[in-house]
Amino acid sequence: MSLLIKNALLVDGAGEHGRGDVLINNGKIASLSGGEAATTIDGSGFVLTPALFDPHSHLRSPGQEVKEDLRSGLLAAAKGGYAAVVAMPNTEPAIQRPEDVRGLYQQASRLDGARLLLAAALTEEQQGRRLTPAGLLRQAGAVLLSDDGRSNDDAGVLARGLLYAAAASLTVAVHAEDTSLRGEGLMNDGALSAQLGIPGNPAEAEAARIARDLEVLRWAVRKAAPLGHQVRLYVQHVSSKRGAELIEMAHADKLPVYAEVTPHHLTLTAENWRSFDPVFKVAPPLREPEDVDALLRALESGVISSIGSDHAPHTRAEKERDLQNAPFGIPNIEVAFPLLFSELVDKRGFPLAKLIARMSDGPREALGMKEIRLRVGEVADLMLFDPGASRSVDPATFLSKARYSPWQGWRLKGWPLLTLLAGKEVWRDAALA
Repeated sequence: MSLLIKNALLVDGAGEHGRGDVLINNGKIASLSGGEAATTIDGSGFVLTPALFDPHSHLRSPGQEVKEDLRSGLLAAAKGGYAAVVAMPNTEPAIQRPEDVRGLYQQASRLDGARLLLAAALTEEQQGRRLTPAGLLRQAGAVLLSDDGRSNDDAGVLARGLLYAAAASLTVAVHAEDTSLRGEGLMNDGALSAQLGIPGNPAEAEAARIARDLEVLRWAVRKAAPLGHQVRLYVQHVSSKRGAELIEMAHADKLPVYAEVTPHHLTLTAENWRSFDPVFKVAPPLREPEDVDALLRALESGVISSIGSDHAPHTRAEKERDLQNAPFGIPNIEVAFPLLFSELVDKRGFPLAKLIARMSDGPREALGMKEIRLRVGEVADLMLFDPGASRSVDPATFLSKARYSPWQGWRLKGWPLLTLLAGKEVWRDAALA
């Protein structure tokens, strides 16, 4: 099946390339200057980019399908412009055995939507004690190891995990919070948490654990060097100015650390907690405006090279519990790109090519994968979006099972109109003729 997308503005992580006529044939980009095709789409006024890559999503399978399942999650991701999503292993039971990985891939092969990639647990049951078999998990298709949802408190276990992961050419992702400093904190620790009477989770809890994990990484790099193994540490959902500063210092020391920020930590702040609405309850918590500004600077400079959705769906009933008992997490995979296009590119002048890079190239690099470009011969994992038309966020239209949103009612631009996976249409908006 061949497809021609005519007169679209071409943008990838390397920059803007003017308007082109992109011919797709046999799942790959065959030409940037047109040609004969069975189907033609007029891309005038639209932007064509590589489809997005989400390194951090919670699809809740197995065991938590009441919140989300592979079908709903992968369809929602495709609607959001994603070609691939990495599902986290904090499920019931945890994804920790090679047969777990193979079984989920088999299920996903029968489903429409984005491509499923799997993170496996770093330790058994994500308890932080006994390591899982990194090499066998890699052979089964795992692309990442992580105990996400829990912090790796034992530095020795994390250190050995980094070495074994490196031997299997896998990256280790960490949820960096010092649990003893975090305590029972629900929102950012500061003047507002004291005023509202809500337990605070300090930015120092994140910074202290990032600092420790970077020293563990330094040790692992030294130990792995004689073996020729490449250690990679991926710090998930950095939320604070100090956290970003520590990553920048590590880069100056040439440590192989990659960092991620989420859409909610870039667009929401602790001030949202004045509503006392659990929809804003997330870990790590929403921080102060100065943290958001620091994260944006780090994102633009490349200190933070990835945007991960941390899509964390729960049932509406769970999120409508009281603040103490409602679960942490924000669903966002369908709105992440239009949200960031509107708030960063349209309002703040953030370069579009850099946004695409942070939502595609950066995550792939962190996992040891090659970048995606708009060039002949590349796999046609593509997103076409409208940079001009705006519409309101309406959770009732979500394909995810989590039909609520902290951005409900926000008017956003940049909604994906078409998502292609190896040339196959996995999402088409009704607005696309």
